Amino acid sequence: MKTREEALEYGLTFEDTYVDTPFSDTNWKLVRYRGNDKAFLWTYEREGYINLNVKVEPEKAYFWRKVYTSVKPGYHQNKDHWNTIILDGSVPDKDIRLMIAESYDLVSYSPTRRIYDAVRKIPRGKVATYGTVAALAGDRKMARAVGNALHKNKDPENIPCYRVVNASGRLAEAFVFGGVNIQEKMLREDGIEVIDGRVDLSIYGWNGSDEDDY
Repeated sequence: MKTREEALEYGLTFEDTYVDTPFSDTNWKLVRYRGNDKAFLWTYEREGYINLNVKVEPEKAYFWRKVYTSVKPGYHQNKDHWNTIILDGSVPDKDIRLMIAESYDLVSYSPTRRIYDAVRKIPRGKVATYGTVAALAGDRKMARAVGNALHKNKDPENIPCYRVVNASGRLAEAFVFGGVNIQEKMLREDGIEVIDGRVDLSIYGWNGSDEDDY
C-alpha cells in the first residue's frame, strides 16, 4: 500500500464509514465512522510520501514503532493514542490494514469488539450464555451476532469462546471448534462438568457479576 487511494478505499470497507475533507487544506482527507462522526483514518502527503494517522491503544502504539521505523508518533495528534504510518513501502500491507482496522474498532467500538470484550471477562470455571454475552455487549437482542462473532474469533487464546453456551447450557455443534468434543474437552480442563453435551447453568452459569450464582 503506497497511495492515498488505496488507503481510502480500504478505510471505506468498514461499516458505516465515509470520506471527509474538513479543512481548507485539501491535502487532508479523513475516513470517519458515521455512528459518531469520529475519524479513524487521516491521510495526507508529507515530505514526498502519503502518511496515515491511525488511533492506537498506548501499548500498541509503542509496539508498532519498535517494529517499523516508518511508524512514528502521531503527527499533530496525541502521541500516546495516535501513530503515523509513512507509506514508503517498508510496512507490509497486512500490518497497515491491521492498524487501520484496530483504529476503526477503537473509534467505533464495534459490536464485535464489545462481544469479544465481554467474552474475555468470563472467568475460568464458568460459562455464559449467548444472551448474557449480548447483554454485556450492550444489546441482549444480538445473541445471534454473538454466535457469528465467536465463529470468526481469530484470537482463541485470549477470547475464550468455548465458555459460551446456549440458553439451556448446551454446547455448540462440533464443527464450530474443529472437531467432536473439543469444546467439552476445554470446558472439562476448566473444571466444568459436561453431561450429555450440556452444562448445568445453576452451577456453572455466569451472569456478568462477581457473584457465583447464576
